[in-house]
Amino acid sequence: MASEEQVLDSYEQQREELRERLVACQQAQGVKSCLACQELIGCKLRQGYVDAVYRSMSKGDTGGFEF
Repeated sequence: MASEEQVLDSYEQQREELRERLVACQQAQGVKSCLACQELIGCKLRQGYVDAVYRSMSKGDTGGFEF
């Protein structure tokens, strides 16, 4: 049986930390999505989260993704 607690690598840890900050920002702005926020274009927090998601998917390797 798998443990409910997962061990996150450094890429996943960074992604989760930024996700928590992003959710806190959304709550502070009173929105449920960044798309509803007036600061969407140019938001460094959101761009940092998007970058962290890609890094966690690629584990730091460069190159494109095929979906």
